[in-house]
Amino acid sequence: MRNSIVTLSFIIFSLACSNNTQKAAVENKPAEMESSMENHSQFTPEMVVNTTDFACGMPVSAGISDTCHYEDKAYGFCSVECKAEFQKEPAKYLAAKQ
Repeated sequence: MRNSIVTLSFIIFSLACSNNTQKAAVENKPAEMESSMENHSQFTPEMVVNTTDFACGMPVSAGISDTCHYEDKAYGFCSVECKAEFQKEPAKYLAAKQ
């Protein structure tokens, strides 16, 4: 009986240590991997119909941080603030672009 308890305790201890080692490896990933993942944008200029940000005039090829859909089209913006500005009066921005 005593051997069973010792064996069971050893197995539980081994599994607990193994799990913590894997978690530490994930949490301590190299800095270059983390920064490259942060800099990778999920939006590309090919995904949107506009070539420039309506609010500030910045080219979307420089980077898109947010998008919105208006009248079944996707528009890209350099920031959340520019997107919010466009959403206040989208028709005004689209009319000025034509």
